[in-house]
Amino acid sequence: TPGVYHLASLLVELDASDEASRILCADALYQMGCVEEAHKLLLLALSRNPQRSPILARLALLQLKKGFMYDGNQLLKKVIRIGDTSCLLPIMDIFKDEDRKLMQTHCHFRALAILKDKQED
Repeated sequence: TPGVYHLASLLVELDASDEASRILCADALYQMGCVEEAHKLLLLALSRNPQRSPILARLALLQLKKGFMYDGNQLLKKVIRIGDTSCLLPIMDIFKDEDRKLMQTHCHFRALAILKDKQED
């Protein structure tokens, strides 16, 4: 993973506007346990393109991981509103096992809560 990070960093240096390299860099930082650095890099990428589902979904996981459920929910809602949820499945392969379970459990319980609210209405 450090090799992937260094390669992605070089690609970002060559083309600072390359979003894919920034995301790869953030993923490598996440895998190395540098969650805050990954978060900062994703926020920078998001500031350049606020409607990118792959960035929003990664930020949602980092917020859930930190225990910020409301923020994580808001980011996931934004991904759903954009309509590009196809990024979620490949991203799940990047997440560590405990984080994948966290995201799956969180989404499952949120979906159940939404369904329950709709039934009560």
